[in-house]
Amino acid sequence: MTDDLPPAEPGTTSTRPALMRWLSGRSVLALVVSVIALGFAAVPYVSPDLFGSRVRAYLLAHPEVLDEAVTARQANEDLARVSQTNAAIAANPAFLRPDPADPSVGPENAKVTVIEFFDFRCPGCKAVAPDYLRLVRSRSDVRFVFKDWPILDRGDGPPVSQYAARAAIAANKQGKYLEVYEGLMAERALTIESVDAVLLAAGVDLARAKADISAPETNRHIADIHTTALLFKLTGTPTFIINGKMTAGISPEDVARAIDAAK
Repeated sequence: MTDDLPPAEPGTTSTRPALMRWLSGRSVLALVVSVIALGFAAVPYVSPDLFGSRVRAYLLAHPEVLDEAVTARQANEDLARVSQTNAAIAANPAFLRPDPADPSVGPENAKVTVIEFFDFRCPGCKAVAPDYLRLVRSRSDVRFVFKDWPILDRGDGPPVSQYAARAAIAANKQGKYLEVYEGLMAERALTIESVDAVLLAAGVDLARAKADISAPETNRHIADIHTTALLFKLTGTPTFIINGKMTAGISPEDVARAIDAAK
């Protein structure tokens, strides 16, 4: 895996459970609740200690019920976050307008636009990056927009996420964005030095890139992305938004299905 996630910062978003898995968890929860309700109905006739010991014994014998309950709760929370974000996007459509500073691939007049919010040190982002890039390169009729959202820097270490995001934006000004995106995502443990190495390997003019990395317009661009992410109530990376709707999953397959649905 990549760098550990910081406890106080927004972390990465793990792959969201599928709807059928959520429904399965709901069914198990309903069964458990029914058993407990029946138990309480019988309390006047059964010793409370006996009832409690039987429930405990059942859960110990079937610990998978607890796992399913946790999974169902997580799925429920994920769906609530998606709804919350989609409502925030709908209330602030101006923040989805094209930003010339954002790296992008595909026609400007595409019927479908995919926006990815990501951090180059995010384990989930790195895991989906190879297949996502294949999707980007295979869907020539779709516009893909990249929002470099550096959120994983620790206060006591070098700002590697910030530097990587700025370096990629600088590479975009030299027409080398996808090569640098691919290289940074493939690097397991990013450092300032390894970011520079990726730039050089992609044919980026490092001196020019260094100037763009620290330029005021780059500062404003990163700040604008952070503001948009907070306004949309995003909680982690990667997050994909297709035609103004956040996907419930983060796999390239989820993105591809959302693209087809949007068409």
